[in-house]
Amino acid sequence: MGILLLLIALIFEMAFAIYCMVTKQNHKKLLNWIRIALFITFVILTLFSVIVWSFRWILLAILLFILALKGTVSLIRNKTNTKKHKISSIVWKSMMMMVAIILVLAPAIVFPQHKSPKITGNYKVATATYTYVDQNRIEDFSDKGDNRFVNVEFWYPENGDGTYPLLVFSHGAYGIKASNTSTYTELASHGYVVVSIDHPYHSFYTRSENGTNVFINQNYNREISNLNSDGIYTNEELYGLIQKWMKLRTDDMNFVIDTILKKAKSDQNPIYQQINTDKIGVFGHSMGGAASVWLGRQRDDIDAVVNIDAPFFSELVYKKDTDAFAASSEAYTTPLLNLYSDDVWGQLDRTPIYVANKLNNKQFKDAYTAHFKGAKHLSLTDLPLFSPILANMIQGGKADIDPYYCIETENELILKFFDYQLKGIGHFTPKKTY
Repeated sequence: MGILLLLIALIFEMAFAIYCMVTKQNHKKLLNWIRIALFITFVILTLFSVIVWSFRWILLAILLFILALKGTVSLIRNKTNTKKHKISSIVWKSMMMMVAIILVLAPAIVFPQHKSPKITGNYKVATATYTYVDQNRIEDFSDKGDNRFVNVEFWYPENGDGTYPLLVFSHGAYGIKASNTSTYTELASHGYVVVSIDHPYHSFYTRSENGTNVFINQNYNREISNLNSDGIYTNEELYGLIQKWMKLRTDDMNFVIDTILKKAKSDQNPIYQQINTDKIGVFGHSMGGAASVWLGRQRDDIDAVVNIDAPFFSELVYKKDTDAFAASSEAYTTPLLNLYSDDVWGQLDRTPIYVANKLNNKQFKDAYTAHFKGAKHLSLTDLPLFSPILANMIQGGKADIDPYYCIETENELILKFFDYQLKGIGHFTPKKTY
């Protein structure tokens, strides 16, 4: 929609400029009527949901309103300039308007209007956000001595009529808690209470209940950026960084789960009263997936884990005598579903930090594994729908898989896995490749 409107607007501006130059007039009165008509058309398209109102259209709406208001005032004053115009003046005004059009339509191009992935459950889904403050931890990323806080968002059945399993999600290295909103919504529509965590200073951006905004920590950002560069870290240094990253992530997840379990006993908030505290699953994308696998080994009350495109950091052992990584020799017994894109699938047998993920690892003999052929790392999030341009930039190219097929199939697999493991519904026999 954004690109289409941009093309139409640019073509119109160029055509009108040519018309003015040929006729040697500025046609101000005609232009004023056109601007008023454009604003009215935009309002009508918005009212009929052809244009779905959101942040992406704000700048365009402001520009159209200003131009329409200016045109209305000009028509009321009846000051029509019919003097001949210099070609340079016509070209300059047209170029300035085209630049303005590009700027106001940029949000709609970077974040295009798109349809939402299908939601198949019977429950209407509600959301709620909270900030939990951990009184037992001091924030390491700040020198103010503040306690560590974690922002969470719930997706849950509105007007639920029972209790539902709790599912806890952790985002990727640069992610945000909304990274897989379609997944949370699909799960909640089938009777789950889903809570997604923003890990402050690990998330790209997070906002607390009190209005505090926190962005990604630059030292952490540099560490992650250097992760994929050869020769920056020794294996021992990399192992130390992994332990540090995972400690923060798992501490956050443990704190959130423990907080929710405590609130389910005493807090009368309907969200907490809908939670079946005996049925808990965890899942996450990338680094969040690694933390989820870690938690599945660490906690006895985790009944199922979904790892989305992540290494098994919890199963990684550093051998100092050989300066190499090895897989843990301890069996992983929590039910596990692994979902991989091409980006990770191609590294399972050749990248040291994925040594525990190898398909022949006997410690994971009961785990389910599915590969999305043609998918890239961010294909397993909502970003390629929300912003194809950003997704392609971050992951280094466009995926060779339909984004709707990918995310909807992923959501279906995760739902069926949790249904089987937490609710005892049906059977779970995923294909190896999708």
